Amino acid sequence: MRAILTYHSIDPSGSPVSVDELVLRRHIAWLRSGRVQVVPLERITDVPPERDAVAITFDDGFANFDTVAWPLLRHQDFPVTLFVASERVGKDNAWGGESAPGIPTLALVGWDALRKMVRQGLTIGSHSRTHPRLSQLGDAELAAELDGSADELAAAFGTRPTSFCYPYGDVDERVTAAVRTRYARACTTELAVLPTTPDLHLLPRLDAFYYRSPGRLEAFGTPSFRRHLWLRATARRVRAAFRK
Repeated sequence: MRAILTYHSIDPSGSPVSVDELVLRRHIAWLRSGRVQVVPLERITDVPPERDAVAITFDDGFANFDTVAWPLLRHQDFPVTLFVASERVGKDNAWGGESAPGIPTLALVGWDALRKMVRQGLTIGSHSRTHPRLSQLGDAELAAELDGSADELAAAFGTRPTSFCYPYGDVDERVTAAVRTRYARACTTELAVLPTTPDLHLLPRLDAFYYRSPGRLEAFGTPSFRRHLWLRATARRVRAAFRK
C-alpha cells in the first residue's frame, strides 16, 4: 500500500487542521520503525504498489512547522514537502482576510525560516499565491495564481517548484488542465491511498487528523485500516453532497 500523509498545523486546539505534537511524535516513532518505507513525494508513485510506503506533506506553512514539526522530522532525516501560498508567507491563514469558523488563525512561516529549512533539505511545493478556491477564478486569475506562485518560489529558493497542492482541495477539469501544464504532480484532499495507476495531478492523501487515535496509523495496510479509511471517506463524500 502506498499513501501520501498530510498535516497542516501542529497545535493543541483540536481543530480540523490541527494535530497535537504528541500525535506527531507518535507518528514519527512509527515511521522510523521501518514498518513502511518513507520516500519523497516525487518518488512515491515509483514505488511498486505492493510495497508499503508513504510520503510526508504539510499544507499552508504554519510557523509551528518550523518550530515543532521540522526539527522532529529533520532529526530522522525524513523527506518532507511543504506546500506554501507564496503571497501569504510570513502572514497568517486568514485566507482572503477572513478567519474560518472552527479554525484558529495562526502565523505562517516567514521567508528567512523557509530558506533555512530548504538549505537543510526541505522541499517546497506551491499552494498557489493567495490560497483561493481555484475553480471560482477566471482563466487569467487562475494563471496568475499558478504562475505567480511558481515565479515567487523560484526567486526565493533558486528552484522552480514541481509539485502543487489545490487549496481547499477545490479542483475541476479546467483547474487540473491548467496545473498539468505547469507542475509535474499535484495533491488533492481526496481521502484515499494511491491507486495502482494514479493520476499524477489528482493524487489523494491521508489527512493525519483522522489518524490521531493510538494505533490508527500504525494499522497501515491492514483490513481494519482499510475499513476505517472507507468509512471516513464515505462520510466525507456524504457531507460534501449535503453542502452542495
